[in-house]
Amino acid sequence: MELKIKDYEKIKAYYCGLCRNIKYDFGNLPRITLNYDTTFLAIFLDAFSKDKEKYIKKNCILHPVKKRVFLIDNEPLKYASTLNIILAYHKVLDDVTDDNTLKSKIFSSILKPYLNKIPNNFQNTEENIVEKLDKLYYLEKNKNINSLDELSHPFGELTAYTIMAYLNNKEYEDALYHLGYNLGKWIYIIDAFDDLEKDLKRNEFNGIDLILNKDNMPYDDFVVSIENRLNFILTSYARECSIALESLPIVKNKDILFNIFNFGLLEKMDKVFETKRRKTNEKSL
Repeated sequence: MELKIKDYEKIKAYYCGLCRNIKYDFGNLPRITLNYDTTFLAIFLDAFSKDKEKYIKKNCILHPVKKRVFLIDNEPLKYASTLNIILAYHKVLDDVTDDNTLKSKIFSSILKPYLNKIPNNFQNTEENIVEKLDKLYYLEKNKNINSLDELSHPFGELTAYTIMAYLNNKEYEDALYHLGYNLGKWIYIIDAFDDLEKDLKRNEFNGIDLILNKDNMPYDDFVVSIENRLNFILTSYARECSIALESLPIVKNKDILFNIFNFGLLEKMDKVFETKRRKTNEKSL
């Protein structure tokens, strides 16, 4: 709610610009993998650039009537579009391994040829991402884990790597790593908590259930018992991100990033926690 209209419009320009980049770098079909995670990455990486933004205003296939503003000729968007394809494909590939559904098989076979379009200078990036995802999937499948900190570690490293691989700033590499690492762990744990009820119903892996539910409590009781603990963990990660951000030489997008790290993460937590409370109260009634 603290986001200004001008900043909201700028975020949409990055989002539409990323969609356009995916189209021209990979093709129309991969645009269905577009998401706000990689849009945020482009906004964050571009915050360190002194290059002036270039915009165009035109119609697109999803909005044929009202013209949209697109950010163009932007290197962070090109990087984010490549990461979007890499992460989307390997996420679907993991779904094939986990549930082996026809949908995930078809989607993975559709996306696979587009990996051939990844520029040569991104090959090491993909290899590093796959290495960190493999570590995460190994922990999830091995299930010999002692803490959420241990389980979320590979995704924290993955997020830190995707930031540092582009910026390659030696002077601020500690702060960049710290921000990316804590953000990645925050994302992993909030997603696990958001999916907790669904995963328990389907008898699927969920790190929060595995590590914290040693007494096999029913979902409603379990959610109540872990709320304060998860709130503390997630708030700690969010605070570390905010502290790291303040030490970085941000050139632009400062208001957007400040909003995301100081309000957005906490608002997302409030929504997830409130949803859990409401569902639990409705069942008890």
